[in-house]
Parts: sequence; C-alpha cells; structure tokens
Amino acid sequence: MSNKRHIISILLQNEVGALSRVAGLFSNRGYNIESLNVAPTEDPTVSRITLVTTGTEAVLVQIVNQSLKLVDVVNVDDLTRDAHIERELLLIKLRHSSEQSEALRNTLAQAGAKILSDDPKSFVLELTDSEARISSFISTIGQHCEVLEVVRSGALAVLSGVETLRS
Repeated sequence: MSNKRHIISILLQNEVGALSRVAGLFSNRGYNIESLNVAPTEDPTVSRITLVTTGTEAVLVQIVNQSLKLVDVVNVDDLTRDAHIERELLLIKLRHSSEQSEALRNTLAQAGAKILSDDPKSFVLELTDSEARISSFISTIGQHCEVLEVVRSGALAVLSGVETLRS
C-alpha cells in the first residue's frame, strides 16, 4: 500500500485537552501532521480541525474510526476520499530592488497575489490558492527577489456540494 496525502476534517467540542487527544492518535501511530488548523465554527461550542497527513488508506481509516470514539469528537471525515475544495493562505515578505519592481508586480498580478504592504524595498503579499500553486509561486517569486519570510496556513478544505461534515 502506498502513502497518500490526506486532508482530515474533525468537528470537536471546545474542551481542554481535546486537540491534544486527537493529535495523539496520529503521533502514537507514527504519522506526522504536516499542517494543522483549528478555528471556531458557526456554533461557538464546536471547533473544526483541518489537518494534513500522509499515510496508507487502511491506517487513515483506522485513525478516523478511532477519532470518532473520542468523547469530544462530533464527526470526522477524510475529505480526500470525496470531491472537495481545498485552499491555503500564504503571507510572504519579499525584498526587491527598484529595478525588479515592475517585473515583480507583473508576476504578482498573474498569480492573483494581493500586496498588503509596499515598503520602498519590500513587499508583504497575500495569496490564496492550492498547496501546489502556493509552492510553485514561492519558487517562482524567489527567482525575482529575495524571500525574507514565509507564513502558510496549511490546507483548509470543505466538501463539494450540499453535504457537510455535520450531515
């Protein structure tokens, strides 16, 4: 069986220690969490965890099933098994020379990046896209200027269509 990238979405009661119990399921089985996002939902008593990991289908099914047994967990789904929409947020700080400014602005416009701060010698940019396109953008932009700092949210995902994690 081959290792595959999985986006796991978990609805979780807002209780002390709940996140560490969920993360423990992955670490106890030797699976690294590549990215982890936690935020409140429309219900202030429930948060949504979105995590990305790599593993075999069989082990991820086992982890999903064991997650459902945790008292604080409302629901769990491996979103990569179904049609889903996935995005990542990038904030990146770049140093550039005035000679690079026009070429840099063209590259940013093509990628759909938004300039948040335009200091005389640096930009802070925002870009929302897929993980692959974010990685490609960082590589491309690094050829035009110096990358000073990269902050990535990791993947966020939602099922396509009317189905929700709650249904």
